[in-house]
Amino acid sequence: MSAAPNSRSFLKRYGWVLAGLLITVLVVVLLAPAASSDPDGLDRVAEDKEFVHKGKDPAYEWLPDYTIPGIDDERVSVILSGLIGVGIVFGVTLGLAAAVRASRRART
Repeated sequence: MSAAPNSRSFLKRYGWVLAGLLITVLVVVLLAPAASSDPDGLDRVAEDKEFVHKGKDPAYEWLPDYTIPGIDDERVSVILSGLIGVGIVFGVTLGLAAAVRASRRART
């Protein structure tokens, strides 16, 4: 007779989630400060094709240039803004997963 899925320990149920979160945090802490400050993506194309002057600044920025205003140490600021981003994505993902799980339970 097998045990119900909910009787497994927390780590057995969510260990992979915690491992992924830990790896993500380590990547942010170790690699984010080493990221290049050169323009990338659309900024680079806009400079190369010489239409960067047509762009408009956003009306509001939460974390401008991956920094936190008021924190003078650039390395700490970049790490903290990266961790905030990881937290936001993790929270949204958990919320969506909970909504899907609740929806599935309501159908059965």
